[in-house]
Amino acid sequence: MAFFDAFPARSFEPSVLRLFDRRVADLEAFCGEQDLIYVCGGNTAILLAAWRTHGLDRALRTAADAGVVMAGMSAGANCWFEASTTDSFLIGRADALTDGLGFVPGSFTPHYAAEEARRPSLHEHLAAGRLPAGFACDDFAAVHLVDGQLAEAVASRRDACAYRVSRADDGTVTEEPLAVRSLV
Repeated sequence: MAFFDAFPARSFEPSVLRLFDRRVADLEAFCGEQDLIYVCGGNTAILLAAWRTHGLDRALRTAADAGVVMAGMSAGANCWFEASTTDSFLIGRADALTDGLGFVPGSFTPHYAAEEARRPSLHEHLAAGRLPAGFACDDFAAVHLVDGQLAEAVASRRDACAYRVSRADDGTVTEEPLAVRSLV
């Protein structure tokens, strides 16, 4: 599993929840026992559908409300927001997905500079009112939110950027570059 490859020397004890060969009966107890829940990338729409089918969305909400930290990258970051851009429906596009878990208000866009369609699609979705204001991050950048509010932006690559994106009253889209703390 890629997670274990990325963290070969660990000072923590990871738990893995697989839904396609599920062995955990009580999802709420499992999620509540974690200090942090990290979700890798993938297909945001399929991830959310699988979670809802198993009731994991409710177990995650209970865990988050109890103080368990939620984190992720790409689809694993999209899922926590009420909306996002995603290539779940067709690679090479960045469609609006408006039924995220909603743990965080607003929208999220990953791969902002890395995927050609992300920035223009986000601007189009914001201008048309299909997505609410939110955050956009380049690869290797992240926003750290506490109670839905920006605490800081961080990056593990020096040139990675993060933005607050919104729609003005006249329909224009604004990008506010965030101060990014380097982790390297």
